[in-house]
Amino acid sequence: MQHGPAVRRRKLGAELRALRTGAGLTSGEAARLVGWHQSKVSRIETGASGVKPADVRLLLDAYGVHDSPPRELLLALAGSDETGGRHHWWHAYRGVLPPTYRDFISLESQASAMRTLETTVVPGLLQTPEYARAVTKAAVGGLDDEKLDALVRVRLARQDVLRSHPPLELSAVLDEAVLRREVGGPGIMARQLARLVEAARLSQVRLQVLPFAAGAHIGVTGPFVIFSFSRTSDLDVVVLDHLTSSLYLERKEDLQAYTEAFNALQFHALSPKDSLDYIAATGDGA
Repeated sequence: MQHGPAVRRRKLGAELRALRTGAGLTSGEAARLVGWHQSKVSRIETGASGVKPADVRLLLDAYGVHDSPPRELLLALAGSDETGGRHHWWHAYRGVLPPTYRDFISLESQASAMRTLETTVVPGLLQTPEYARAVTKAAVGGLDDEKLDALVRVRLARQDVLRSHPPLELSAVLDEAVLRREVGGPGIMARQLARLVEAARLSQVRLQVLPFAAGAHIGVTGPFVIFSFSRTSDLDVVVLDHLTSSLYLERKEDLQAYTEAFNALQFHALSPKDSLDYIAATGDGA
């Protein structure tokens, strides 16, 4: 288990090593091409040290990688602001966002797909402003209004990934408790459920409800998120949230286990159509 920055360094290093090998270069030859010592190339490839976007560009040029999509993805992993699109808007909120949250947003902004099990609250990408405010206020105690407002703005800005081109593909399994927990009061909850109904009709969103009647299930141990990347599955990662930190799992065994768990949850959950009807009916009764 590693934290977000370490995962990204390791994955970026592995991708750069594969590209170097594909170019038929040893690490020493690559180092000479860009004017470095061989040890710097080795540290980057093993994830032992970070790497600046400018250094990634040097290596990609040396390896003959000029196609835009791969360059953009690798530069995004290195933290480049030149990748365009969704990336790095959250830097304006560095003063209020803990590092683990910035790591999560970074992955979310670069991913092509997101699968999530939610057991307590509505996924952040589908929250209304007033629901987001109520959840944030409850989860992070002692915030003054200015910081609370900033965190809500961040939550809402994250939702742009569902409207980008191409949009993030979101698949969410919601435990029935998510629908039943009255966050912020009846009015706020009714409007939030109406928002879920709207979201469930979007082509890029697949919502399924896991009703109480399903009994105990593999997700009772807690929520999780699986991020997938269209250009290389080697970047896929599972995120587990805790009260003060997040854990990132990127071993193939972990990814397979959580993928199988998510597939099982989808199997036992209501179909997307039945889930939409269930959410609508719950909202009518709220």
